[in-house]
Amino acid sequence: MSTPSPRRRPTIDDVATAAGVSRGTVSRVLNGGHWVSPDSLHAVNAAIKKTGYRINPHARNLATSRANSVAFLLTESHDRLFEDPNFAVLMRGAASALEEHDLPLVLLMAGTDAEKRRAAEFITAGHVDGVLLVSSHAGQSSFLHELVQSKVPAIACGIPLGFERSVGYVAADDEAGAEAAVEHLRARGCTRIATIAGPQDTSGGVGRLVGYRRAMAGDADDALIEDGDYSRESGRRAMAALLERSTDIDGVFAANDVMAAGALDVLRDRGIRVPDGVAVVGFDDAPIASSTTPSLTTMRQPFERISREMVRLLLDMINGNGGATMTLPTELVVRESA
Repeated sequence: MSTPSPRRRPTIDDVATAAGVSRGTVSRVLNGGHWVSPDSLHAVNAAIKKTGYRINPHARNLATSRANSVAFLLTESHDRLFEDPNFAVLMRGAASALEEHDLPLVLLMAGTDAEKRRAAEFITAGHVDGVLLVSSHAGQSSFLHELVQSKVPAIACGIPLGFERSVGYVAADDEAGAEAAVEHLRARGCTRIATIAGPQDTSGGVGRLVGYRRAMAGDADDALIEDGDYSRESGRRAMAALLERSTDIDGVFAANDVMAAGALDVLRDRGIRVPDGVAVVGFDDAPIASSTTPSLTTMRQPFERISREMVRLLLDMINGNGGATMTLPTELVVRESA
């Protein structure tokens, strides 16, 4: 008994024959559909489905000189990836936006010097067509300089400090958001408003502290400012330090929700009621904001839109357009803590 020969893989010629068009028309459809009539486009797509034709990604990459993938470059430690829920939201949003273009997202971690070196080598070797840069720090100037010099298209989440004119970005309006948070606390009657600031080597940390100082104006007091690193433990340490220095604090603005949750831990342990004794406002509207006790009033960042706009601007760059910047507004979400 003879063994049946394997089924032949459909080719572009098979698609062209089934659609009644030239091989060149099929090729143009496969490369974006430019200069193809609607009727021919419909016929080719129907023929692709009928014949079961599948694009050979390796051949397409060679023909277009593209990797047909995008990097999600996170310049944080592995612990921060799992501790900060915002990274997962951004990554999920970016992957969803890229899926519409049939492009995979490659996660690259660059929290250590060795990881930065490997990431830079991977990116500059042409393994990705562009980079979504997340959580850049001012101290990473040599790393970012190497990316800029490589001419690989890149869009940052947040303003890339020191590279504002050479790297495009999509950012929330950190200054206006922080100002609105403090104004909300003032409207509640708070007068001694402290802040747990974010890292001052990040645009979010810098911008939110600027917004806080602007809202406090003549009431600004350095004794009411304590830095954190966006972790819950740093929020606890900062809240404890603030209470040691000032016993009359009646409001706290934390530069992210995770640190605000740490502040709530300390206030609860010390028997200070929230919001009656101390009102607390966070920033982000991360999932933790609705699960704390009390639930957290916060400034919402439009993370899903941020990730989609990052992908849109990056694909524009990959297709030959210049980089661009975009700043999106935040929104006050009132819950129980203030």
